[in-house]
Amino acid sequence: MSNDTRIVLIGGGARSGKSAFALSRARSLGTRRAFVATAQALDAEMKERIAEHARTRGTDFRTIEEPLALAEKLLELHDTDVVVIDCLTLWLSNLLLRDEAEVRILEQVEALAGVLEQRAFHAVIVTNEVGMGVVPETSLGRAFRDVAGRAHQRVAGVADEVYWAILGSVLRIRPAPVLVHTQGDPP
Repeated sequence: MSNDTRIVLIGGGARSGKSAFALSRARSLGTRRAFVATAQALDAEMKERIAEHARTRGTDFRTIEEPLALAEKLLELHDTDVVVIDCLTLWLSNLLLRDEAEVRILEQVEALAGVLEQRAFHAVIVTNEVGMGVVPETSLGRAFRDVAGRAHQRVAGVADEVYWAILGSVLRIRPAPVLVHTQGDPP
């Protein structure tokens, strides 16, 4: 990993401000920006969510849609200062819904971590924290929670900066000391 590039991991709950913070952080890291979207527009409601994200992001990011081959897609990126990946948990969900075995998904997480450690650009990764609630009722739900938790641990292990978005605030957890960003604060 290059000393002058950053891996930034931003986690939190739904509508906690993590994507807005990720875009702001990315804008502070470079002018040649890419946005790797892992969401799939499988229904009208999701199509609208994706369109709203695109409107919010504006035109200063080149958008790349990649729901499955995330590590491979990152290897193809050139002439880029910073990449936002939004989001890690949707990527994991996409893989699980294709009936990928947990062990195979974790191999792909390992490949992603390896690419992140070797990349020549800043990487800002958005993810959802899913392990703070009750034990899911279904085996698929439990598999998703477990895979997400393991993926978060692995990606956090290579991250230079780790943030947690909660209640409209973003806490910087790493590097220490803990710092609170509120909406409108610079990243």
